[in-house]
Amino acid sequence: MRRVLIPLATLSMLLLGGCATDQRKDALTDTLNAYAGVVRWSDYNGAATFVDPKVREAHPVSPLEMSRYQQYKVSGYDEGKGPTHHGEFEVSQDVQINLVNVNTQSERVITDHQTWHYDVEGKHWWLVSGLPDISRQ
Repeated sequence: MRRVLIPLATLSMLLLGGCATDQRKDALTDTLNAYAGVVRWSDYNGAATFVDPKVREAHPVSPLEMSRYQQYKVSGYDEGKGPTHHGEFEVSQDVQINLVNVNTQSERVITDHQTWHYDVEGKHWWLVSGLPDISRQ
């Protein structure tokens, strides 16, 4: 009986570990899709809710910075090859964002270098790189 229990226990542990990985992967997909959605709608206040609360506290977006974001509408959001995994709890991706200045109607393209971290306790992916830097030319 003991010979059966040890392999069965080992198999159970591996399956449970796989479930956690699948949940993290599903949560990542859901989070990246939701973030892309709010950015595509130029909802910068909504996008800020995806930023890690610790990062928001350390580097709050000032009203002036938020007003700069409001000057731009997103006309394109391309994830390219998608996220690159750096271990179990961190991914990065480079996203090409097309921005149209609402005052001049000129369009420009920026690359947003995103870094996402998984909070194990909260079971949530957080953007730790902050909102896209729209000040770059």
